Amino acid sequence: MRANPLLATVALGGIAAALIYGLVLAYTPTPQPLQGQIEAREYNVSSKVAGRVEQVMVRRGDNVKLGDLLFSIDSPELNAKLLQASGALQSAKAMQAEADNGARKQQIAASREQWLKAKAAAELAQTTYQRVENLFNDGVVARQKRDEAYTQWQAAKYTEQSAKAMYDMAQEGARDEQKVAAEGNAKRAEGAVQEVNAVLADSQMRAPKTGEITEVLLQPGELAGSGFPVVTLIDMQDSWAIFQVREDLLNQFHKGDIKQLRIPALGKSFEFKVSYISALGDFATWRATESGHDFDMRTFQVELRPTAPIADLRVGMSVLLDGAE
Repeated sequence: MRANPLLATVALGGIAAALIYGLVLAYTPTPQPLQGQIEAREYNVSSKVAGRVEQVMVRRGDNVKLGDLLFSIDSPELNAKLLQASGALQSAKAMQAEADNGARKQQIAASREQWLKAKAAAELAQTTYQRVENLFNDGVVARQKRDEAYTQWQAAKYTEQSAKAMYDMAQEGARDEQKVAAEGNAKRAEGAVQEVNAVLADSQMRAPKTGEITEVLLQPGELAGSGFPVVTLIDMQDSWAIFQVREDLLNQFHKGDIKQLRIPALGKSFEFKVSYISALGDFATWRATESGHDFDMRTFQVELRPTAPIADLRVGMSVLLDGAE
């Protein structure tokens, strides 16, 4: 009978120890992992050209490479402007060629003939005046006749000089100032053509990065405004994990630190490197301030990038950092 009290005492002691252990476990905080998510660089591909979507070459989920054609915009107005600019360029180049080449051979020959004709007339007028001058000295003709012959000689001489100047100008061609002006007009017209071509080239939109198509917002035949995104793609090679870290845990993160992050969707842990810590804090609305703190807790955004490519990584996947709190 004496063994029963002993067994009872042992049993009570075991129960008390179990209760104490349970209380210790209940009041001992369980470390919770810090949770974040995967983000990646997203590109909204739009066109400067406003018009109707002519073709869309991709669908959601398609993998594209840098430079692949995504969609094209049809703009009749730009095509008309290109036609106008091309015509203006042709005209300006023709004017430039005319200024550089000078007068045609036929024009130079005609100017020379006019000069020779005027020269012959001036020589005849001079000879006639000499004859009349001699007759006047002999008293045969009146002074009026002499003066008329002199005037005709002078007029013929000036006509010859004018014809000679026109002939010389035809040989020399355009002035340097005219050539420079013609060249400037040609360059301006060429610039207008290049400007229109540049805008037209922007109507054939190509992938700015290698990535995956996530959205196709417009279909062929729909009207696209200038700058309105038609296709969205995401570059998973430029991805990172983002965490909102309370300031009392921020001392666990330093730029360049290597962390092991667990991705439940992939069932593995991967190596990440701290690449960015926000310089500005925000209020920690997701968790109340713990007892013992007499100030409002803030959170700081922390980004970590994988040190090596991760297969099958997707935006929005949860990322866990064990032992952070």
